[in-house]
Amino acid sequence: MRVLLLAAVVSTPVPVFALDIDGRIDPTEWSGAQRIDDFRMTQPLTRDPSRHATEAWYMATADGLAIAFRNLQPADVPRTRQRFQRDNNGNVDRVNVYVDFDGDGRSGYNFMVALSDDIADSTISNENQFNGDWDGNWSHAVSEDENGWSAEMLIPWHIAPMRSGNGGTRTIGLALDRVVGDSNERMAWPAISFTEQRYLSALRKVEVPQFSQSLLAITPYVVGLYDNVGGKADVDAGVDLFWKPNGQFQLSATLNPDFGQVESDGIVVNFGAIETFFGDRRPFFTENQGYFEVPFGSLGNAQQLIYTRRVGARADDGSGSGDVTAAVKINGSVGGFGYGVFAASEGDSVGRDFYALRATRGFQGQNVGAMVTHVNRPYLDREATVLSLDYQWAPNAQWNIRTNVVGSSIDQRGDTVRDSGAQVRVDHDLGDGWRQQLYLLHTGGDLQLNDLGFLDRNNYNYGRYEISRRFTSLPETSPYASHQWRFATSRRTNDNGVHIGDAFAVNRGSERRDGGNQFFEIAGWTPGHEDLITRGNGVVDHPGRLFGFAERFFPKKKHWSFYGNLRYSAEGLGGIDRGAWSVYLEPTYAVNDDLSFFLGLELLRNPDWLIWDRDTARLVTYGSEQALLNAGTVWLIDSKQELRVRLEALGLDAEAKRAWVVAADGRPVRNNDPAESFALRNLGFQVRYRYEFAPLSYLYLAYVRGGSLFDAGAGPYSVGDEFRSAFDLRDSEQLLVKLSYRFEI
Repeated sequence: MRVLLLAAVVSTPVPVFALDIDGRIDPTEWSGAQRIDDFRMTQPLTRDPSRHATEAWYMATADGLAIAFRNLQPADVPRTRQRFQRDNNGNVDRVNVYVDFDGDGRSGYNFMVALSDDIADSTISNENQFNGDWDGNWSHAVSEDENGWSAEMLIPWHIAPMRSGNGGTRTIGLALDRVVGDSNERMAWPAISFTEQRYLSALRKVEVPQFSQSLLAITPYVVGLYDNVGGKADVDAGVDLFWKPNGQFQLSATLNPDFGQVESDGIVVNFGAIETFFGDRRPFFTENQGYFEVPFGSLGNAQQLIYTRRVGARADDGSGSGDVTAAVKINGSVGGFGYGVFAASEGDSVGRDFYALRATRGFQGQNVGAMVTHVNRPYLDREATVLSLDYQWAPNAQWNIRTNVVGSSIDQRGDTVRDSGAQVRVDHDLGDGWRQQLYLLHTGGDLQLNDLGFLDRNNYNYGRYEISRRFTSLPETSPYASHQWRFATSRRTNDNGVHIGDAFAVNRGSERRDGGNQFFEIAGWTPGHEDLITRGNGVVDHPGRLFGFAERFFPKKKHWSFYGNLRYSAEGLGGIDRGAWSVYLEPTYAVNDDLSFFLGLELLRNPDWLIWDRDTARLVTYGSEQALLNAGTVWLIDSKQELRVRLEALGLDAEAKRAWVVAADGRPVRNNDPAESFALRNLGFQVRYRYEFAPLSYLYLAYVRGGSLFDAGAGPYSVGDEFRSAFDLRDSEQLLVKLSYRFEI
């Protein structure tokens, strides 16, 4: 009855009162809002009317975009109130707002509020690529009663750059959805899903009054660190600045930025020719970075023309991390064009300078962009310039075509090398659950993007075709709510005429009615060639490869949730029956809604691990075993405090089986000279306390211990011994205190 009464009141035009974001939807406060009740099922993607009564309201106010949700939930549908750290939500009751402030489908933002009043936020780019590294300052609140729960949100206009409106109004893209955590069902308005090829450009275009806000935010920080191994202390300080005088101009700057001392990367074992991609948590480098995210490369969103971890990465002389002294970023719009400027500088004589300039323009169903980046590396006497042009065309709701052309010019010690690359991605919705995609990529042999970007490889030609079908009309007695089948075939060559391999892949992702999900994939490669593993010392004939993967997630019921996966990977010289097996199991126990423990264990056995030995210029096949522990606890003490404990330990042994040299015709030829076995152990342990005493203002206390040991030639080794010995590692042991406070003017 309360919801019906509220709907009747809201539909009557009365003066708008000031909003109090308290989670209780006051009919008087929301009297001027637009009401939405046509929520449709999008998980599973049936687009049927919502199974759970949901209403929402939105309106533009001088203080920001305001949204309210009223979610009815009968007593027989459990309410999930499990708390979580920001941006680390699981299967919980929650609501989402997706906003494209310019309404052109180029960039957007996601704001989520859970029943527990915990939040997540992220940027959206390239239609459906979400990046949770960004954190914004916005208001939210929830309330509960016997019939359901409500949420209110207020997103200030200064949270993002946006173009000016027209005639006192602004056209934005907007979507709202609600998720029932127990069943993982999602209902949305409009009836679109971010699992589809077009999402950001398919948001509902709505016209709202134009408002503008200015903001000046200054966030100084100070870090104190005591090194218990070296017996020395250090103090550092810096400041981040954010200035937005109006909607069409936004400036971010930083002096001596925090390099993420309180956020550590996970343990990764990588002996391959392609580096590992890591996300960036430094506030300056996540603030409105989505405008500069231009994907290029076959691995999707990880490959970018600007990879911010290059700034402050290992110095060119190998002396340690680069010392970032200052950086600035400008986003804005003028005359229908969007623009962005990025610059960062490292100190010392070996420091690098990084620059980027980007411009975009949107038309009806089309977006055009251009970007140029430049890196100066004086220690290497190297200057790298990259130019890119990108174009997106969506002639209708069924087609979406994205193209990129890039070129690089590298000047090092007086020699200049230039090359280019291009890619095209064509997505087509065939209707009745069918979709197809064609992807083509070319990267020249001298194309070099990694001075500032991230590209897994050059000298590459790759073509892939995929067709998929979604099934949602499953019987009510089925444990599954939907299936998504995908079938793909691909071909890989390089510019020297080398056939790397043809491949196929079949996979199925399924949503289950218990709120969980599962996935499996089988993929294979034809015999071909491997042109990267020798690091430029020849091309190796390679037999066929076979891959298999399956995973299952069981959502929390009462106290327990569970995740597990099983993997098979045959990519050595022994053929498809000599692959590696691995299993990963991770149960999680929630003592209550605030305190949980997890314990993950991975065991891997690989009888045919192929690695390039740089010292002897040979390929070596190893028989290896690996054990990885990933465990911890999260205690959300209250709305302002959290305690997190994280432990990672790894033990690995690799017994040398045989060595190979590469013949002139590419055949791997057995080499009888002995090869060294090796072992590896790693440890990462962190206890971190965080107190948020104001929005985006934190006190961190962290104890961090870690280490790594690589041992070769003194075997035999045992994975059990290496794993147990990992806990004795103490290469570093630090106590860190960090204080940051955001002043808003």
